[in-house]
Amino acid sequence: MKNYTHLDQVVETMSDNYSLLTDDCKNDIKASCKLVSLKKLSLIVKEGQFADKMYFIAKGCLRAFYLKDGKDITDWFAFEGDFVSPINSFFQHCPSKHNIESLENTTFLEISRETVFALTSEHHCFERLGRIAITKIMLQLQERIVSIQFETAQQKYESLISVRPDILQRVPLTHIASYLGITLETLSRIRNPKNRI
Repeated sequence: MKNYTHLDQVVETMSDNYSLLTDDCKNDIKASCKLVSLKKLSLIVKEGQFADKMYFIAKGCLRAFYLKDGKDITDWFAFEGDFVSPINSFFQHCPSKHNIESLENTTFLEISRETVFALTSEHHCFERLGRIAITKIMLQLQERIVSIQFETAQQKYESLISVRPDILQRVPLTHIASYLGITLETLSRIRNPKNRI
């Protein structure tokens, strides 16, 4: 996917990738949302924060992670063309259990909860876009659960690489290992067949 960092282009990309939006809907999005650019390793959402925004990534990469007993556990990655938000906090008005940070210099469209609900009520095409985006996320979650339950470390790694071939160039190995639920040493052994026992 191309990286677009102008508001018109970002809205067009959203429309092209999820569901065609009417001109009126596009204009309302542009009038009520804003593009935000952040440097690498910026925190967008902090654990305990009440999150009322959703993000559509135009350029860059974000990760969601927990801190448990002082340990950093990566839960999710999002790249160009993905929506991301601490879903429980966004929809249930509770403190976020996640932190979300940028792993690269990142530009995203910031959409407030109020705007999401207003656009959904006003524009059927935006409601349809929301359904498609949520379905995509649910399918990814279902695949992740199956991977965690049934795949070996090698299979988890290969599945991730098949879906996201560029991830090794964009995400530190420590975060990839954490996401896969394996140690960095195991990941290193998987990546280098000469090191396998």
